[in-house]
Amino acid sequence: MAHDHACTDPKHHVHDAQGFVAAVEAACRERGLRLTPIRARVLGLVAEAGQPAKAYDLLEQLRNDRDADGEGSGAAAPPTVYRALDFLLANGFIHKLESVNAFVACHHPNANQHSVPFLICDRCHSATELEDASIVAKLEAAARGLGFAPQAQTLEVHGLCARCSAKPR
Repeated sequence: MAHDHACTDPKHHVHDAQGFVAAVEAACRERGLRLTPIRARVLGLVAEAGQPAKAYDLLEQLRNDRDADGEGSGAAAPPTVYRALDFLLANGFIHKLESVNAFVACHHPNANQHSVPFLICDRCHSATELEDASIVAKLEAAARGLGFAPQAQTLEVHGLCARCSAKPR
């Protein structure tokens, strides 16, 4: 049964990027992880995006960032962003939407990596994390019933969100 939780709001589920980064910083301290400044900045950009963020868009934003001296971060390179994304993914702070090759912040910064289904709007590109453990459990049980040992799950349902489906095209 689905939970009535903020993450089922059709809007992106991280509404306070700065607070989210602070929560992840606290989770990293608790777990003995190192959230470097570049990792924190990439996380903040993902959280601020309001829709799934692509790696090269994040790279472009990093390059356009200005530090306190007014100098740009023009030296940012793709491996820099991908290493930061890999760290954030591996520790459950973000999710990767495979079908659109983009990233969203996970609203459970204190949880380890976990599987969740996503509803992705093909018109406005919103992504809703559908917090429903029973769906994940049913998929895993069905796979195991066939002798398959699941390593990871990615369930993405494409269509139109309530707001977009109510509007004529």
